[in-house]
Amino acid sequence: MNRAERLARLLRVLAAIIAEPGLNPLELADRAGVSERTLRRDLAQLRELGYEVAYTSGYEVQERLNLEGRGKRRPRTQGDDALLQAVAQAVETAGLWRDTGGEVPQAPRRAKAKRVGAAPIVLIPAGGDDPDFRFATGIGLERGLYIRYKDGDDVLVVSPLEIDNARSSSRAKTIVEDGEVYVREAWAELAARMLREKGAEGARVSPNLPAVHLEDLRRHGVAAEVDRALFVAERRHKTAEQAAAIEAAQKAAEAAVVEVVRELAGAEIRDGLLWTDGDPLTSERLYARAQLLLAEKGFACPDMIIAGSPGTAIPHFRGEGQIKANAPVIIDIFPTSRSTHYTGDLTRTVVVGEASEEVRRMHAAVLQALDAGIESIAAGVPAEEPHHTVCQVLLDRGYGTTTPGFEGPDGVARLNHSTGHGVGLEVHEEPPLRHSVKAPLEDGDVVTVEPGLYLLGFAGVRVEDTGMVTEGGFRNFTTLTRSLNPRDYL
Repeated sequence: MNRAERLARLLRVLAAIIAEPGLNPLELADRAGVSERTLRRDLAQLRELGYEVAYTSGYEVQERLNLEGRGKRRPRTQGDDALLQAVAQAVETAGLWRDTGGEVPQAPRRAKAKRVGAAPIVLIPAGGDDPDFRFATGIGLERGLYIRYKDGDDVLVVSPLEIDNARSSSRAKTIVEDGEVYVREAWAELAARMLREKGAEGARVSPNLPAVHLEDLRRHGVAAEVDRALFVAERRHKTAEQAAAIEAAQKAAEAAVVEVVRELAGAEIRDGLLWTDGDPLTSERLYARAQLLLAEKGFACPDMIIAGSPGTAIPHFRGEGQIKANAPVIIDIFPTSRSTHYTGDLTRTVVVGEASEEVRRMHAAVLQALDAGIESIAAGVPAEEPHHTVCQVLLDRGYGTTTPGFEGPDGVARLNHSTGHGVGLEVHEEPPLRHSVKAPLEDGDVVTVEPGLYLLGFAGVRVEDTGMVTEGGFRNFTTLTRSLNPRDYL
């Protein structure tokens, strides 16, 4: 920055102080059009020029000005103030006052513009896996700020740690580095300042936004509103590339299931329990085998389910301890790619040893329901229809559900969850396949179909495929056998 620009900026700061004495630091920085870090430097330079700038309830300029040298001081007059304001106005008009030191660009204070169209989008990530932040920017960050003023006009602000990653991977038009905001965790404060520079009063934020950031945005004057529909339609419709990424994740899930089943098939049965190499075969050991295989393929699934009975009767029981023979084992793996960040979802149920007649009946009913549910899927079909189809099959086979109108008899195994859900950057996203969802399925939706039957104290059975909704029906991404017999997987 040359001497004229630096002097012009100092005049701008001084004019802001004169116009509104007693401003707090944030307000003064905003009025002067500089960052708070730059403001601190400017105040120090103003002291060197002869001003005494003290902090009380805000910044105030004391009545001393040295225009003729440090050794001689005279009272400042109204003419001085008028001259300073006139000079500041002139240099502002010439564009000389702006800070060119490489920080986030600042704009002069101006009248707020009326909002036209949708409010800007402000995203502050809720951790590195925040799906809305990743969808909008193309990268996942623990800390950062993204603002989309309108289509084609967006900015991503990151720390020095992430600047190279952002420049190589982000889709944002403008990428800015700000180490001070990162250290101070002042993302909401920065967002408020940047919005004001554009004349924006409000903003739309993601439902994922942590409450503390929402409160901070509002505290700094942003009329922030949670947009529950933000990116829902865009994320729901999968492109060919996104569908291929989900299909690749589904293949990784199939390989992991086969790895688990291989361990189960090779186990020894002793006293109704499974053993391998002289040690108990546990859910934990099977989990480790599946995780290792997924990691080698570039995937991860920290919350997978590998559950033995009777815990299989609880749909989201993760599994623990030694596996029992002659009873269902549910394997539910939903890996996420470390490169594309898209997810698959696959469930199979197997029995090591002899499956009881009741387990076989439950499994056969679930498979029939799965096929019927898949057959009912196509673009334009209400999202509740596949669920009702599944429920009706289970009811016809003598079982029950918790869905109104499909309850079935008392005391039988029943389906107590929805038939499926959307899959993408999250393992559970739009659209749901459940009762009372009348909105139609759309071409490009990727959904699961996962009927199950559960009887507390006995066991559970669940089988799940994942695929894409098309105009012509369901394109299944899943090819793995659905057999109860572990040896059929090998």
